[in-house]
Amino acid sequence: MIVNARMYSVAPAAKAAWRELLGWVLEHANVRMEFVDQDPPATLADLWGRSDLGCAMMCGLPYAHRKPRPILLAAPVPSLERYANRAVYFTDIAVRADSAFKKLEDTFGHTAGYTLTDSMSGCVAFRRHLPPFRTSAPVPLYKKVVGELVNARGIIQALAEKWIDVGPLDSYVHDLIRQNDPAFASQVKIIAQTEAAPMPPLIATAALDPDTVGRLRSAFSAVEEAPELAKVRQALLLRRFAVPEPSSYDVFQPIRESAERYAEIW
Repeated sequence: MIVNARMYSVAPAAKAAWRELLGWVLEHANVRMEFVDQDPPATLADLWGRSDLGCAMMCGLPYAHRKPRPILLAAPVPSLERYANRAVYFTDIAVRADSAFKKLEDTFGHTAGYTLTDSMSGCVAFRRHLPPFRTSAPVPLYKKVVGELVNARGIIQALAEKWIDVGPLDSYVHDLIRQNDPAFASQVKIIAQTEAAPMPPLIATAALDPDTVGRLRSAFSAVEEAPELAKVRQALLLRRFAVPEPSSYDVFQPIRESAERYAEIW
């Protein structure tokens, strides 16, 4: 079984912090697993398709649609105020820091970007945010759309280099980049934010027995009060881990279909 935290390993310091934290969890749960990086050009979709995931972060969209649904172990609860001590995240809609755009409507008629079409935060959430701005006339909101920017860092780079004028960022990824790579993050600013969605959980696709699942969940719950993890929690902007009900991710089941209905919204 393997362990992976690629989704939120946004910088070397964050990657090291996740490895330390998950190593602590495994030790306290008395579970042995192997760390596997799955760095680009390998895709997250390839990672999520594996059947040997013992503890890995998975976007809520593929989690809700995978059959059988993976075992939900825990979900991060970020420490920043905007998360209100909940296991949720948003999509931040960003423009260049020196841009004159002040609200989302200002970006219409320009160039939008997205990460991958199967990414909730990097594409689907942004696209689902747009229908209220659509008029009755069948005119695209943007003159051009640039895709395959892979991840939030790709969106920020594309904005900074003026390939695109607006693009979506997973809010927790964005906050971690601001924490761990502030110079890079300072190249963009936020002009809009989508509604909250359940935080991508740590899951298992491997056949974990109930006792192992219980020990892992207990270890994740203990992270909040562990004094030896204080610096790690700070580095990861992490308050604690929650164990959400798997049914809380059912909200993602109709999302892909509704987003596809509005594919022409660009």
